Amino acid sequence: MHYLTAGESHGPQLTGIIEGLPAGLHLSFEEINVALAARQGGYGRGNRMKIEKDQVQIVGGVRHQITLGSPVALVVKNRDYSHWSEIMDPLAQANEKNTLRRVERPRPGHADLVGGMKYRHQDLRNVLERSSARETTMRVAIGNICKQLLAQLDIKIVGYVQSIGSFISPDLPQDVAEIEERIQQNDMRMLDNDQIEAVHALIDQTKREGDTLGGQIRVVVENVPAGLGSYVSYDRKLDGKIANAVMSMNAMKGVSIGDGFDVAHKPGIQVMDEITWDQGHGFSRTSNHLGGFEGGMTNGMPLIINAAMKPIPTLYKALQSVNLKTREIQKANVERSDTTAIVAASIVIESIVAIELAKEILETFESASFDRLKEELDRYRQEMQAY
Repeated sequence: MHYLTAGESHGPQLTGIIEGLPAGLHLSFEEINVALAARQGGYGRGNRMKIEKDQVQIVGGVRHQITLGSPVALVVKNRDYSHWSEIMDPLAQANEKNTLRRVERPRPGHADLVGGMKYRHQDLRNVLERSSARETTMRVAIGNICKQLLAQLDIKIVGYVQSIGSFISPDLPQDVAEIEERIQQNDMRMLDNDQIEAVHALIDQTKREGDTLGGQIRVVVENVPAGLGSYVSYDRKLDGKIANAVMSMNAMKGVSIGDGFDVAHKPGIQVMDEITWDQGHGFSRTSNHLGGFEGGMTNGMPLIINAAMKPIPTLYKALQSVNLKTREIQKANVERSDTTAIVAASIVIESIVAIELAKEILETFESASFDRLKEELDRYRQEMQAY
């Protein structure tokens, strides 16, 4: 399975194509749209989210809510395009009027300057329109389809906000159902409701100061069979594939598995997950410091993936930059943006992990038909349990 996305932030639409989904997978369009709405939510989002009401259109590869085995084509219209149609028109020739929104003062921390240098753009809008996190809308739609596939294979996944600023969610048992129940009780997708009022105050203060906030995200996945991925070659290690995919998401500056960077400061006796066995379940571990991976392969324990998001680089209190045309020291360009998008990022990272797991499963097992895939996976699970 592989996928491709296209489209600019203020263009007519976002487009996605997924190739390699099995035939016979039932899809709920309502679930996809719920995920898209959740990506637009969270305290600290900007005015763009008040304009867009993302709804997916399936324009290929699905009939009567069932996948056909052919490429699935998705479209999400940009409602804000009505305000940008002249500026972003793909067919019009450039003129004085439709280049009024030129960007010539690159934002520190954004793709603006380096993208312009690489592709020889003199108007950095040509960079920011595609490098914008608006692209992740389509990855959430694709990720939700993969999440639905995983759910029908009895694999559960959830992403949540582990920290923002100095506020850190407490460690809890790795139970997806409990995590989902807790994060639905507030608008920050955090586990501790008692912190939310103070988190809102921090975001409000940050907004008044023209600044932005990042944070940390955690994704937990349950009931993943042992043996996905491989140790035989570096490019087949599943934790490496997931880490690569997570880092492809805008603003991510770190990714770790399980206890992550904390294991570097502990002796091995406190880090390795001891092995146990019982008649009903086969092999398992007495702890999960390694986050469900050993040797680049899943070991049957819940997967734990952590991601660190930097603050959004578009600041209303603009930082120093240089004018691309005049070379004068000036303040960076200011675009409409959020104070924090950590809630949206937790849903995007959840989606990205779901995509990578779906890809690995579809590559590992015969997957032209979803029913056959499920039968193969059930047999494989029984084999792993009886080993």
